[in-house]
Parts: sequence; C-alpha cells; structure tokens
Amino acid sequence: MIRWYNEKNKLDDRYIFLLTDDTGILQHSKYGVPDPRHGYTTDDNARALIMAIVLYEKYRKKKYLDLVYRYSSFVLNALNDRGRFKNFMSYDRKWLEEEGSEDCFGRCLWALGYAFSNKYTPVGVKSTLAYIFKKALPNVNSLTYLRAKAYSIIGIDYMGDEEGKKYIVDIADSLCNEYYKSKSDRWSWFENTITYSNSVLPWSLFKAYRSTGNEKYLDIAKESLDFLESVTFENGVFKPVGCNGWLIKGERCAEFDQQPVEACETVLTYMEAYLITGNSKYKKMAKRCHEWYEGVNFNRVSLVDRENGGCFDGLTDKGYNWNKGSESLISYVISFINSKE
Repeated sequence: MIRWYNEKNKLDDRYIFLLTDDTGILQHSKYGVPDPRHGYTTDDNARALIMAIVLYEKYRKKKYLDLVYRYSSFVLNALNDRGRFKNFMSYDRKWLEEEGSEDCFGRCLWALGYAFSNKYTPVGVKSTLAYIFKKALPNVNSLTYLRAKAYSIIGIDYMGDEEGKKYIVDIADSLCNEYYKSKSDRWSWFENTITYSNSVLPWSLFKAYRSTGNEKYLDIAKESLDFLESVTFENGVFKPVGCNGWLIKGERCAEFDQQPVEACETVLTYMEAYLITGNSKYKKMAKRCHEWYEGVNFNRVSLVDRENGGCFDGLTDKGYNWNKGSESLISYVISFINSKE
C-alpha cells in the first residue's frame, strides 16, 4: 500500500533563483549545486518562461516579473534568421549550434503562445513574443516529429488567431493519421512505442478540438489519454514510463528511470481535458499525477528537496537521481500551481 505523504501546501522558490543567473536558467546541477559546465538551453528557458508567468499570475511579485523578462530575452536571442531556434549555449554565452531540435522549436511555440495569451504579461513583452512567433510560425509546415507538432498546436491555440487555425488543422490531421496507422485492438497510440513527453500528443488534440470544434480530434484525444492512463497508473498511483527502455508495443513497460517532466505534462493534459469536457475525473487524475512528486509513487519518496525547494531529477531503481536540474524544477513548479487550482 502506498503511503500518502503530507507536504506543505506552499511553494519554496529558492532553487529557481539559485539556478537562474543574468543570462537565464542553467541546464543542470551537480547534486544541489548549479553546474555551469553544461551551460543553458533554449528548451529550458522557454519552459521557464511559462513557469515565470504562472508564478507571476499566482503571486503577483516583481521578482517573478523580472524572470519573465529574462527568459523572454533568452528566447529572443535564440531566434535565428530562418525563424528557428538555437538550443545549446555554453556558460560563456556562445551558441554551440545554429539550429536546435524540432522538439525545441515546438516547446518555444508553446511558451510563446502561453505567455502571449496571459493577461498578466506586460504589453511590451507580448509585442516581442508576437514578433518571435510570427517569424517562427511558417516553419511549422516542415516539422516531422510528432511531439514537435503537438507542442506547436498547443502554442498556436494559445495565440488564438485565425491564421493559426489552418496550421492546427494540418498538424492535427497528421497526428490523427499516425494514430490510425498504429492503433490496434490493444494499442490506442500514435506510435508503436511510448517514450517521452507522451501526454502532449492527446493534449494537443484536445487543443485542436477547442480551436476547430472537430469531434474527431476530441475522440482521439480521449481515447489515447485513456490508453496512456492504462499503462501509467497502477492501483491508482501514477507510474510514468521509464526512460531506461520505454514501452515497446507487445513488450513490458520500463519501470525506471521515471522523469519529472512526465508528471507535469500529464497534469496539464488532464487539466485541459477537464476544462473542455467538465468531467471531474480528469481533475482528480491531475492531482494524482502531481502527488507523484510529493511521495505518492512506488519508491515512496518525495522528489521535493526541502533544503532549497529543488526537485530531484527522477526516480531510479535505487531511489533518487540526486541531481536537480532545471527541467525537473520547472516541471514541479508548473505542476504545483496547476494542480492546486
């Protein structure tokens, strides 16, 4: 029987400011110390922008608004002449590549759309975000990776303009086509594997339904989310697919290492499903996903570091991953705020 841990219903933000310097948020830590040797990524700073907006909306403190400007500046700096995004930056502020991954591109659109849509984002920041988004948007047509497409749908929907709807339809239809190709009697998924950032696929189709009203998107979103739930919950406890082997169709699911980003994105997916359908079951499932951070997991340990508010980098077969990088921290903070609604 899983023990239910009682954590304080209060966010400790100290580690955010330990990991963030005047450039942006650092990528990794060595145990509890920020590790400058790994520099920064646009991936992390884009998601940190979402985190900063969420915090500013919730608490209305200037220190969070300062972060909004800092992370927005990082994303602006990452934009290249082709409307794509550089990703890896060394600690001495040198870009290590001219163009990052498609996933990085999609996450940037998600962050830009989310921040632009929020009423607490300053007007000047919104203008900058809209400039970046407009330059990047045409590249959506060349995306090939499913998660990049899914993140892009989410970001475009947040922007809420009519021009974006045609992109949403094209991308959502391509996701549906992949779903039909892979679906079988006991497998309701978009690929023959379940790997990372899984819930963004159904989440994006909930968003596509919200934008277009196409019932096909809603049906596949609900069906695929139900299937994902069937493989990521055991006895009512969230158990994300481990990255050490993933889940291959017809084989056994990898138990470890379980990643914090999965809990966060699944929280956001369930909350989207709740907002669209009004089904309170989805809201309850979102809370269960967040409780994974707080000790309701099969390791029976909280991933929240009470020394400084950081989040451990995952669950292994031996317990924690003792490092506390930015992806884990950002995921925990966004999940915390959203699951407490």
